[in-house]
Amino acid sequence: MLTYEYKLAGSRAQYAAIDEAIRVCQFIRNKCLRLWMDVRGMGQNDLQKYCAILAHDYAFANQLNSTARQVAADRAWAAISRFYANCKARKPGKKGYPKFAKHTRSVEYKKSGWKLEPDGRHITFKDGCGIGRLRLVGTRAIETFPITQIKRVRLIKRADGYSIQFCVQAERVIEHRPTGAIVGIDVGLNAYTTDSNGTTVDNPRYLRKAEKRLKHLQRRLSRTNKGSRNRLKARKRLARAHLKVQRQREDFARKQANALVTSHDLIAFEDLKIANMVRNRHLAKAISDASWGRFLAWVSYYGTLHAIPIIKVAPRFTSQHCSQCKTLVKKSLSVRTHVCPSCGLVMDRDENAARNILKKAIDDGTAGQAGTNVPLSA
Repeated sequence: MLTYEYKLAGSRAQYAAIDEAIRVCQFIRNKCLRLWMDVRGMGQNDLQKYCAILAHDYAFANQLNSTARQVAADRAWAAISRFYANCKARKPGKKGYPKFAKHTRSVEYKKSGWKLEPDGRHITFKDGCGIGRLRLVGTRAIETFPITQIKRVRLIKRADGYSIQFCVQAERVIEHRPTGAIVGIDVGLNAYTTDSNGTTVDNPRYLRKAEKRLKHLQRRLSRTNKGSRNRLKARKRLARAHLKVQRQREDFARKQANALVTSHDLIAFEDLKIANMVRNRHLAKAISDASWGRFLAWVSYYGTLHAIPIIKVAPRFTSQHCSQCKTLVKKSLSVRTHVCPSCGLVMDRDENAARNILKKAIDDGTAGQAGTNVPLSA
């Protein structure tokens, strides 16, 4: 499945209609969740049927396309099924009990309710929400795909405007050119990545660089009166600044992952539990700013496209063992140099860890794919 995205150009009335469609989608999703909470034994098919009842009972719900209502029910069921899966797997701690959505930012149509013009530059939404004809701004060639291959159309509201995504049923084929190189990588905070060959990539620290401006915008927001137009403007400026940081992280992670995969035939990295690591209040901001999760997800995705092994290894003692003689050399996080008392090896801590990661991957012989899909941010 490929995703093509455009910016949308329309009138204020059309943007207001998109907002209303998003609110209806959120309403249906929450009503389906409430039904599941109140009635024991509700399944996915029951929630789908409930959409027709909501359309009959609420005139504004009936204006939204039927497939968009079904997608809203699917979103409720996705939260429910994730909760069930966590309970079945006996996940420690909270199991993720479904919550009511408050800030939905997208509405999704299936194969009806919209019409793409042959030039690929305009799209018309034909349901009762009144969105109408919108112009697509971008360089993608969505018109080259048959309409039957477009499985989903998603309208998204972001801080810098409105966008549309087309989910196309197509295979992306990449021919990998073998290089004979294998590598283990260790992600960090001082250096973004350090590989088993000693090559490092500097940590861009986008949030740290933007922090001064973000604090300034936050102070301006706090000085405005609730409900005023100035507060709305201040909120939008702050949201756009945060969106810029998010996109910088995503772009950097994707480019670094692509460069890494195209230049190697095997990649190994630690199977980190990042959600647990950010519980450390001293390191949470730095870990989130590094965006390791997005980078490793893109490595897995590109590895699948290039058909090369992407191996996850257990992170236990990768920093503590000597990569040359396997002696256990305990060190705190503040110690950045590995010094082995047995063999005399002196090396950067992260490079030593990267070598251990690669050795673990080769010794275990578990050259399986780490993943195939990268989640989209909406």
